[in-house]
Amino acid sequence: MSGLGPQRELEEAAVLERRRRRELQRRERIFNPRIRTIGIDKDALDAQVKERKIQEAAEKAQHERFAHDMKKNDKLMCLLEERQKNEIKDMNKALTEFHKNCQKPETRREFDLNDPQALKKDRPARVSDDDPRCTISGMQKFMGEDLNYDQRMKFQKEQLREWSLQQQKDWKNALADQKLADDLYDKFRIELDRKILEEQRKEEESRRVVCAATKSFNRIQAAELDHKNELEKAQKVKDDMDEITCLLRGDFLSENPEQAIGPCSKHPVLVDRWKGMNQEQLMAIRQFQKEQALEKQRAREQERRRDAEWDRQRVQAARVQLLWERHQQRQDRVQRQDLDVRNAELSQEQKAKNIYLKEEEYSNIPTEEFYAQFNTTTR
Repeated sequence: MSGLGPQRELEEAAVLERRRRRELQRRERIFNPRIRTIGIDKDALDAQVKERKIQEAAEKAQHERFAHDMKKNDKLMCLLEERQKNEIKDMNKALTEFHKNCQKPETRREFDLNDPQALKKDRPARVSDDDPRCTISGMQKFMGEDLNYDQRMKFQKEQLREWSLQQQKDWKNALADQKLADDLYDKFRIELDRKILEEQRKEEESRRVVCAATKSFNRIQAAELDHKNELEKAQKVKDDMDEITCLLRGDFLSENPEQAIGPCSKHPVLVDRWKGMNQEQLMAIRQFQKEQALEKQRAREQERRRDAEWDRQRVQAARVQLLWERHQQRQDRVQRQDLDVRNAELSQEQKAKNIYLKEEEYSNIPTEEFYAQFNTTTR
């Protein structure tokens, strides 16, 4: 209970601070002339609305006039562009006709370089194999491009046929030699396979004997291992039964509460052996919780009463503020009415004074000057 006092005071201080902050914000909203509105001038608002409508109508008319001008300018630009396109088209057509009629290819100086009939008009590049024009730098004669090409190709084909026949003969001889060598190799492989099979048979016989000896040894080892495992299993079962009996008869599973009592007063309870609280300790904790719940309920009731009192004071202050504002409005209205009456009286006095001064001025002016001044004023 001693630890809840400062925490409760801090919570109450935080609540009071929040209320004080809300009250300051509310006061700023009420006394701010930009937010609070005392009265509205309907005539001025109507005049503003009327001026706004007139301005919108003028802007609309101006936009329509601009749109009409833009449409007119667009049509004019389209006509100008169409005219320009036609002029360019006519100019290109005239230029093409001029090139076709007055600038023919035959009249140009470099026509001999681009003449399509130049190859037909020119003589052959080579007349014979020993043509003096076919120099090395002229690149008009290459290997295999002589004039007796047909006779040379016929001789080469005959030579190629003889070479092919000789290759076929050599190939047949090589095949016969290869077949003889393959027969000798097959005989050698058969003899070698026979010897290998004999060696494998002997090796399998010796392996069979070794496997039989190994199987007999493994059987003896397995029997010894089974006997050893049975002995270990029996010992393990005996040890497990002893451990279970010890645990069942011990204080841990029986949950003896006396085992949690410490050997000295410095540590009265052993945490690792504690099995729970007794009924007296549980009743004391429940009683303490009930007292805390009652204390919290009383604190909530006090806070609710304090909030209600604050709300009542705030409503009362708002009512007083509203009455004061209404009283101030009535005083302002009375002052404005008195000021209007005073201004009207002063205006009447000023008009009467002006009339009197004019009459005095006209009475002091001679007759001719009066008529002349009267005529000028009437004009």
